[in-house]
Amino acid sequence: MSEHISTRVESPHAPMHTGSGDLYVTIGTQLQDPDRPVFRRLADDHLAWLKQVLVAPAGMGAARHKLTDTGTVILDGPPGSGRTSVARVLLREYDLGTGVFHDLLPDEEDERSLSNPALVGTGDRLLLDLSAATAIQWAAVRADLSALRKAVHEQHAHLVVVMPYGLPLDPDLQHYRIKIDPPDGLQVLQRHLRVHGVSYEPTPTVTAFLADPRPMREIADFADLVRRAREAAGTDEGFAQWCTTARKARDDRRAEIATLVAKLREGPQRALLITVAMLHGAHADVIHQTAQLLLHTLKSPPEEQPLLERKDLAERLSELSAGAGPDGRVRFTELDYDAAVCAHFWDHMPDLRQPLGTWVARSLESSGPYVTRELRNGLVQRLAEQYLRTGRGEGLAFLAEDWSTTTASRSRLEAAVHALTCGLNNPAQGRNFRQWIYQWCAHRQLKGEFAQVLVQVCADVIAASHPDQALFRLYHLARREQGTARALQALVDLVTTSSRLRRRLLDRLARSPLSPAELRIFLPVCDPEPLSAPHNNGHALIEENGARESLTGGWRAVFKELPHAEWHPYAERWLHMAAGAGHRGDLLLSLLVTAADRCENQRGMVFAALYASARAAQRTAPHGVARAAATTDRLLQKISAAQGLGQPTAPLPTASSGGTTQ
Repeated sequence: MSEHISTRVESPHAPMHTGSGDLYVTIGTQLQDPDRPVFRRLADDHLAWLKQVLVAPAGMGAARHKLTDTGTVILDGPPGSGRTSVARVLLREYDLGTGVFHDLLPDEEDERSLSNPALVGTGDRLLLDLSAATAIQWAAVRADLSALRKAVHEQHAHLVVVMPYGLPLDPDLQHYRIKIDPPDGLQVLQRHLRVHGVSYEPTPTVTAFLADPRPMREIADFADLVRRAREAAGTDEGFAQWCTTARKARDDRRAEIATLVAKLREGPQRALLITVAMLHGAHADVIHQTAQLLLHTLKSPPEEQPLLERKDLAERLSELSAGAGPDGRVRFTELDYDAAVCAHFWDHMPDLRQPLGTWVARSLESSGPYVTRELRNGLVQRLAEQYLRTGRGEGLAFLAEDWSTTTASRSRLEAAVHALTCGLNNPAQGRNFRQWIYQWCAHRQLKGEFAQVLVQVCADVIAASHPDQALFRLYHLARREQGTARALQALVDLVTTSSRLRRRLLDRLARSPLSPAELRIFLPVCDPEPLSAPHNNGHALIEENGARESLTGGWRAVFKELPHAEWHPYAERWLHMAAGAGHRGDLLLSLLVTAADRCENQRGMVFAALYASARAAQRTAPHGVARAAATTDRLLQKISAAQGLGQPTAPLPTASSGGTTQ
């Protein structure tokens, strides 16, 4: 359902892919690099690239004004006009540091209904891409659009809907509809070339290419081919030759590759051809070593010819229309020949598919001065492309699982993350990958280091566009993890980006009796600072009836099930916050006392422990001992009132209903 103007990913730190080319995912030691970007901003580099290459189509200015005035715009336009890229750029302009980006998926089973106001948080940026929806799907969504738009307005959020072209729109929504017309194709090509650092010159090849109207994606692809043609060209070639090379690379090469393979009858020749295609641009030493590994993986017999009588690598490469350049790196002489070779062997030698997965895994363990993370990721990328191109996403998903559970070295774990990222960002199969990941997180027995791979994928890939789905996948991982707190930390990091997500997690925890593992999720999630922080509408989570009831139930379970030593540090933080939070501080104290009061036959013991925590908190009070002592006295008054030992406290401030803040 996605439609993009650009297909090149400029930053190796943003796990997104929109077409041809390499995708690099960089992760640190044990897949937990403290210097990696927080996932809320992972897509920023990709969006910045879109903004650079976007030629504003007719209607974009009107769409911007409509979004500013009403918080909602519905984009209409023919396929290939750049509607979805316009939508993403518009939403990027409203990133004010509050709320999250959320790619709405109304047809997925673990997504909330569009009519549910809890779907929208304060300052959220919502994309509802229905460019490929059927008439039935569009009719179902239209019924909920008014309710969704109302929630967006109340939460000071922004919503962009990309509607399916040619389908009707209800009269009450016509006010929000803006028609997007495709920009001039030559301007789009020139903009892409300029961003690539390529100077444009009029050529017959470009004129012929743009003679017919083309989708923005095709123009972006052609510009990227011109860039790559320039990088591979000799110094005597110019723009016209680069364009000719790019045009030729677009041709169907299936017959040409089939003829070449038919001429190469020997196993070593074909192994070298596959290796050059899968590791295109790698150093000759790596090509030779990895081709030998492929022969070994396929159990091919060793060559019997004496070493000095064999063809050298240069001669063998020339038979494949390939060669090593001055830098020692091996490339085919024809642009995009590598992709055609990979597709040929995958399509016409299906028995090779499973051994290729094994070979890639073994190749990941290679070392040497020319074996880099980018090289490994490129190899995984090529293998993933074949699985996804032929609709075999499940095979790729379970290959990633296998890489994480059998001799799971760091390079294999990185490869597993990369493979799952490719699947998640594939428009046709991303939904399946999200569902498989949910099943792993919630129900499957995870072996080896696969859990930390899933943590990374959920936190850095799924959360970037589907934060609610990431929330529940991380929740299941956190409640099941043992001997580590990686999933818990990722979950806590995620809820810090949005009070709506924090509220939703608290609500989920409150629905059923909490296990000890879930209590240890609850405690860091109920951080009093974000609970007490007011949002744009002046309310805080602690003032919501629904959130406060969830917090009360959670603290009651903590008091009953966990030892005082374990919950004391968290209660101490609540008491410190209560000393400096005004009337919301009083709400914090009341909530703790109410939770303790619900502990039935343990209430006296819990009251005593809570009071002891307050006295201990005075020694570390950030607001001074006097204010901390006053807080302790106030807590004691509430405890006495709950026990019927003194005058009742003043009524609590009237609380708002849930769902009114971010």
